[in-house]
Amino acid sequence: MEDKEERIETSLVAIVIDATPAKKFASQPLDGSSMMNRIFDSLIAFGNAHLMQASHNKLAIIACNSKSTKFLYPSMDGNSRSYQNRPGQYDMFAKVDSDVRHGLGELILNDLTDNDSTKSDSLLGGAMARALCYIHRVQRELSLSHQLKPRVLVVSGSCDSALQYMTFMNVFFTAQKENVVIDCCMMDTDSGLLQQGCDITGGQYLHIPSVAGLLEYLLWVFLPSPSCRSKIVLPPPTKVDYRAACFCHHKLVDIGWVCSVCLSIFCKFSIMCTTCNTEFKLNRPAIVPAKSKKRARIE
Repeated sequence: MEDKEERIETSLVAIVIDATPAKKFASQPLDGSSMMNRIFDSLIAFGNAHLMQASHNKLAIIACNSKSTKFLYPSMDGNSRSYQNRPGQYDMFAKVDSDVRHGLGELILNDLTDNDSTKSDSLLGGAMARALCYIHRVQRELSLSHQLKPRVLVVSGSCDSALQYMTFMNVFFTAQKENVVIDCCMMDTDSGLLQQGCDITGGQYLHIPSVAGLLEYLLWVFLPSPSCRSKIVLPPPTKVDYRAACFCHHKLVDIGWVCSVCLSIFCKFSIMCTTCNTEFKLNRPAIVPAKSKKRARIE
């Protein structure tokens, strides 16, 4: 009997960092340093801990704000940034540290110096879509002897954006189809849409009570692979709010009207769908015309 070749499991974690609330976190001190520095240190330590678990593990870090999305690690522009590692520090860990700090610093600095007063929502849906594209690319480049175990970790502190409801739903169902687990670690606020995404893909959703313990929560809840989470004690799951956002006012509704053509949701009835311009026919009872009375003929 020929021995079957064992496939090497490669775990890929794509961390999506929402840098939109950076202005709020940067102004809050925490133990002599800013809260943003604590968040930077926690995310870098978590990424290095994942790489340290196995030599075949892979890491990707993507950041986004209200203006753009950016790959922090690995660099997509092909330019290798110079870095200086500390004595005894692994070269890959030093590269992750340098790339993440430099890329996040540029993204946040551009956002802080932007004089545009108009407020826009975070491009978190687009960043998650780029993470799925990168996972698909790595999966195609791996040899047949490797089995990829991908997942996406979203670290955010922004509120829900009803304008991006369809973008979020497309990302969630695409990840479910591609067997990509989506985890979410929320700071300062909750997100009903990300709760739905974690529940749809079988991931873990967690709203941490304090940023000071961010690293502890990341290592406890999100560092173990999804296959090992059933063997450890995790926080109890939260109740998922599956309400949808209407396309007319972008508000969550319990009961609404759904277009039979494009499945758009509306909170009020309209004779025409504003998304696909379909005109609806009302099933009204037929109006029977009254019979005309025949005049009697006078003979």
